[in-house]
Amino acid sequence: MPELPEVEALAGFLRERVVGHAIARIDVLAISALKTYDPPVTSLGGLTVTGASRHGKFLDLDVDGLHLVIHLARAGWLRWRDEIPARPARPGGKNPLAVRVHLDDGSGFDLTEAGTKKGLAVYVVRDPADVPGVASLGPDPLDDAFTPEALGAIVDGKRTQIKGLLRDQKVIAGIGNAYSDEVLHVARMSPFKIAASLTADDVATLHEAIVTTLRDAVERSRGLEAQDLKGEKKTGLRVHARTGQKCPVCGDTVREVSFADSSLQYCPTCQTGGKPLADRRMSRLLK
Repeated sequence: MPELPEVEALAGFLRERVVGHAIARIDVLAISALKTYDPPVTSLGGLTVTGASRHGKFLDLDVDGLHLVIHLARAGWLRWRDEIPARPARPGGKNPLAVRVHLDDGSGFDLTEAGTKKGLAVYVVRDPADVPGVASLGPDPLDDAFTPEALGAIVDGKRTQIKGLLRDQKVIAGIGNAYSDEVLHVARMSPFKIAASLTADDVATLHEAIVTTLRDAVERSRGLEAQDLKGEKKTGLRVHARTGQKCPVCGDTVREVSFADSSLQYCPTCQTGGKPLADRRMSRLLK
């Protein structure tokens, strides 16, 4: 799933290639991806893209005051085309193409989504805050207002595991499964640690880990082509999706805890005092 650093990079990529161009038309092949009807998607035709920005994991194209807001969900992606094929795309079947945006110079981009579980969402709105997911976002961790004190207020009294708290978009915007693993590894903190139990020093350490991990990932992604962002993310990860490999810090084996539809990875030596975390799902499978 694209998270804050990749979406930030995509926004920069689109600023370079789309801003200043008019939208010729938008083809919606997967009707389920379009979440709004007023204004209609056809109203963007002929209007000029004046900006590209990010709200958490949402991409936002300002089109002469209207906004094309995109959430790529778990398996969505943006594929740039210097030249859009002349032959109209056909919906249905195994075609991953959901939306195609044509620009006035013949270039454009596709929004695709792999797999059977569809979560890609596209909105045409007058204000980004009209998108429920944008309106409910927590603070952006790269904003100057996201201070250690602000993080302390967030975790205060929260009887939830810190891993889940970091992933909650209504609490902090933009961090998903991958970067929450990375942040907690940098902070040397167990993903099962209860948020309310964090001391002032813990909060300061976690804040530093959040900001540095995300900023480093943004810098690594800056200027890359959209097609290269997934590979850059994968190579830059320390523990996420590296089950069974050596921790780059201490050399211990990276372990995993599995859930119904996701998993987390961590280093026992760096994060849990050498003790493996209980993996109830795997234990049930072994039984």
